[in-house]
Amino acid sequence: MCFELLILPGVFSGAVIPRRSRAPGHWMDGEDNMALSSFDDKSKQPKAGNLKRTLGRASAHWDSLIAHIAAEYAPLEETWIFSGANWGWSLRLKQKKRTVLYMTPCEDLFLVGFALGEKAVKAAHDSRLPDSILTVIDEARKYAEGRAVRIEVKSKKHLEITKKLAAIKMAN
Repeated sequence: MCFELLILPGVFSGAVIPRRSRAPGHWMDGEDNMALSSFDDKSKQPKAGNLKRTLGRASAHWDSLIAHIAAEYAPLEETWIFSGANWGWSLRLKQKKRTVLYMTPCEDLFLVGFALGEKAVKAAHDSRLPDSILTVIDEARKYAEGRAVRIEVKSKKHLEITKKLAAIKMAN
């Protein structure tokens, strides 16, 4: 079973976000190989209507985050990326040649993925981010691009933390 995302109780909804399963609320038992994204058909890029229905109440946070990132880091390029059968479709927000973040739509929430370099990790520790988020960052797997961190967004609180992390990443 492969989990790259750590989410700590008390800050977000669960200990880990597994790939989604067929039964709502069912945590993957290792036998279900569905994509992390709710949109897993390579031949069908997500469309606005389907995206809004899938995200539910989190749809407003999705739109708000895109508008915020576009205002802060213009010019912004939005590109849908299919990352394979295990991950499905994600929206990449990119400023010139630098990726700001990835947004992965799920049922009633979305995940925001960052690659945080070591300067950004240090800046995160110097900020006023919750200790639980700092733990997620510290325990994230390291890649050449930085630490792979994903945050679940389904409330305004999660949205604000995500905006702060984007600012930290782009400043470093």
